[in-house]
Amino acid sequence: MLILGRKKNEAIKINDDIEIVVLGIEGDQVKLGIEAPKSVDIHRKEIYVEIQNENSQASQTPVHLLDLLNENFSE
Repeated sequence: MLILGRKKNEAIKINDDIEIVVLGIEGDQVKLGIEAPKSVDIHRKEIYVEIQNENSQASQTPVHLLDLLNENFSE
């Protein structure tokens, strides 16, 4: 893990197309601004983990259920 110290209005560059700017610091909360191409998904970590868990659960659908769905739609 890379650890960097930044002050308000200072930024971090990632490659040529992503910039993270410290917009403010209020108590124990830091407000960040992120500029990135629209093709880059940006999520808070807890949301990202939830998405990954839901995708994992969806991919574990039993094959017999998929076969039943396929039979109903092929008629």
